Amino acid sequence: MMSNNLGIERSQLMHFTSRFRGSVAIMVLTVATLTMILGACDRQAEEPFPSNPITLVVNWPAGGGMDRIGRVIAEYARRRLDVPIAVINVSGAGGASGVRHVADSDPDGYTVGILGASLVASQYINPNANAIDDIDLIALVGPDPAALEVRSDSGISSLAEYVQRAQSTPRSIKNGNDAPGGISHIAATLLERSANIELTLVPYRGYAPTVAAILSGEIQSATLPVHQLIEQHEAGVVKILGVMSEERHFMAPDVPTFKEQGVDLVAGDWRALFLPNGVPDDRRAFLETLFLETLSDPDFQAAAERLSFFITPMTSIDTKIFVEASDQELYPILLEADLVRARHK
Repeated sequence: MMSNNLGIERSQLMHFTSRFRGSVAIMVLTVATLTMILGACDRQAEEPFPSNPITLVVNWPAGGGMDRIGRVIAEYARRRLDVPIAVINVSGAGGASGVRHVADSDPDGYTVGILGASLVASQYINPNANAIDDIDLIALVGPDPAALEVRSDSGISSLAEYVQRAQSTPRSIKNGNDAPGGISHIAATLLERSANIELTLVPYRGYAPTVAAILSGEIQSATLPVHQLIEQHEAGVVKILGVMSEERHFMAPDVPTFKEQGVDLVAGDWRALFLPNGVPDDRRAFLETLFLETLSDPDFQAAAERLSFFITPMTSIDTKIFVEASDQELYPILLEADLVRARHK
């Protein structure tokens, strides 16, 4: 009996010892793993920033206004760094795809985005779009008022003639614009409301293909910012009928505003730089300072003006206030135009 009990005890002891050794091995492995992770974190914390290339994500196609100003910003910001800034285009869904790309990226400070007012609209129109709170705005670049352009061979020479034709034959004018949620689409929708007309709205994936469409005759008009077609306007290929702003555009002082022509309409885009939420405070502060200094650089501003861009830098705090005001202004317009499909206030 005693030897049998002793056998059981020895068996139990061996089993316990085996389990204990396994537990110790797991503990040693866990401690080693944690040590490696903490060591990596310490190295990351000690690593100077930036020590790797920065990516600037443009949420519209190459060749358009957002792409052009994004590349100029990257060029001049790069001069203040020891690392390159690579510009990539992630377009689609009225600009929402590029915003999603940045919002979902690693918040390590190496991914920066540039976006426009379509952010405000798309969060209400597109159920899959990011909301304003999903990203971290760090600087305003400046405004970009919309305009109405027609082909010079259209037989339309004024806003009044455009409205008259659209009213006499509803939907006869094909207007090029963004997909729903894009600013040029909203500008076209507001034009319909303000002038009591109906257009055939033809969506394109950004400004560049819209410009190509009006030049080829695929569409008769467009609601693009002035700088997109200023060269063609000056060459007589396209005529800008009006600017949707409070004041005339500095690149087209000969073109009256809509208000000057009796149509109460102010609409357009703006551009801002942003990060994914969660970027460490020190890196976030570095990037905000970097881009504010770049945007305030007289050489950069001269280069931007040559491309017809307004530059009015704002800090992250002021940018958020500005965007929130834009949100408050745009939401009731979208609601009244029956464009709200996702979030509701």
